[in-house]
Amino acid sequence: MDMAEEKKVVRKKIEATVQMNRYMSDYFYELNEADKTRSRKIAWCTSVGPAEILRALGFLVHFPENHGAMLGATRMSTDMIPIANASGYSPEICSYLTADVGAHMKGVTPLSKAYPGIDRVPRPDVLVYNTNQCRDVQDWFAWYAAEFKVPLLGIHTHRGVKDVGDAHVASIASQMKALIPQLEAISGNKFDMDKLRHVLALSRECSSLWKKVLDTASAEPSPITFFDGTIHMGPAVVLRGTQTAVDYYNLLLAELEIRIQNKTAAVEGERFRLYWDGMPMWGRLRDHSDMFARAGVNVLASTYCNSWIFSAFDPEDPFNSMARAYTELFIVRADDAKEAYIRRMIEFFKVDGIIYHDAKTCPNNSNCRYGMPQRLEALTGVPSLTINGDLNDLRLVSDEQTKTKVEAFIEQLEEK
Repeated sequence: MDMAEEKKVVRKKIEATVQMNRYMSDYFYELNEADKTRSRKIAWCTSVGPAEILRALGFLVHFPENHGAMLGATRMSTDMIPIANASGYSPEICSYLTADVGAHMKGVTPLSKAYPGIDRVPRPDVLVYNTNQCRDVQDWFAWYAAEFKVPLLGIHTHRGVKDVGDAHVASIASQMKALIPQLEAISGNKFDMDKLRHVLALSRECSSLWKKVLDTASAEPSPITFFDGTIHMGPAVVLRGTQTAVDYYNLLLAELEIRIQNKTAAVEGERFRLYWDGMPMWGRLRDHSDMFARAGVNVLASTYCNSWIFSAFDPEDPFNSMARAYTELFIVRADDAKEAYIRRMIEFFKVDGIIYHDAKTCPNNSNCRYGMPQRLEALTGVPSLTINGDLNDLRLVSDEQTKTKVEAFIEQLEEK
């Protein structure tokens, strides 16, 4: 199918988006108020770091990766990255990091345009990372710790884990517990196990609802796309551990369940169902969504959006269950565990093909470099396509090459 003969894409608006935007606005303005008045302590946390511990101790929590994604989605990142490169940060490393640091050096933020009155990212009282995603987050947060002269605390996670065992859990749980005295001193609050249990219960409920939201894509036709998921994951990232996130996903899930009952398709005339592995290309979300929709193809599920499902959370055993949940993440696991996971996803979502995004600056979340696509296709018969690009640096993205590859892949699916 030649997508050059483009038909108009009719977007099916998700009504809950209006409420999500209100919740996200409230979140950013609350951080901004605390930053300006210094009325609350602010912690920066990696996106799958120990946010529950921070909230239980009374911190407001800012997530630099969320800011990095905003820089990408607004396409500001491509201008910010060279600024960090010129200061010695390689163009080969995480483009969330280089975009975010570059934006700080230039004194700009996409928050200013989205939320009038916010002129900067909230200043931290402490930075807390978990290397379960990658090593880059440690260096990223270390730069800001030196810049703002505030404490830097971290958890160092195992990598390439096949089966998460008791030794892995004990190691991470002990590191989490070791954070408490330092965080008590910075926050001025005494740690309360009941508060942590309460926050963790809210995080678990958020996680459960987010999974149900994403699982609606198993319906035929699917009521949601992967591209929708990248937008609606916001509360699962920055508001988990709050009632607000729970309220939002109850609202969104109810709307999607009505779509399923009415057989309302997110992509009109859904012909093929694809799975996306790897990072989004934030500055091309709309372009990619339209490109696939015009062809009647729904990219409907992903390992990326599923990364904020923490099924192991247990308020009765907070530290061990957090340690397990944050180590069971897809990105932490060995290839055989990853491949088993994707095989389950192929079956559950009734997938016709897989798109692998080989993101230049994100090797830890590019799973196509060591033969995985070939092994999975041999095992499942499900074909795959690898597209080259990046999460934030659009200089590394060839729109024409992507379009040509996708057109050829859809033709391959049509011939099956």
